Amino acid sequence: MTPLKKARTNRGWRLTDVVERLRAIGEDTDTGNLSRVERGVQRPSATLAEQLCKVFEGELTELHILYPERFPGDGSVKQVA
Repeated sequence: MTPLKKARTNRGWRLTDVVERLRAIGEDTDTGNLSRVERGVQRPSATLAEQLCKVFEGELTELHILYPERFPGDGSVKQVA
């Protein structure tokens, strides 16, 4: 489980909850895009990573979001080329 997914599930939030919070601070994304980022299948932009840090109030760093493979957790993170 990636740090982003772990942070989201620990708070009891759905993907749509995170998307709504992102939109409230001016970041336009959708649940599909966020899901791919959360699973480590797609790298987010630096801006999205920064905004996610704001949404999670500093619980995550940009490194957690941009390079989830460096924080293996249960080992289920896929490598992104």
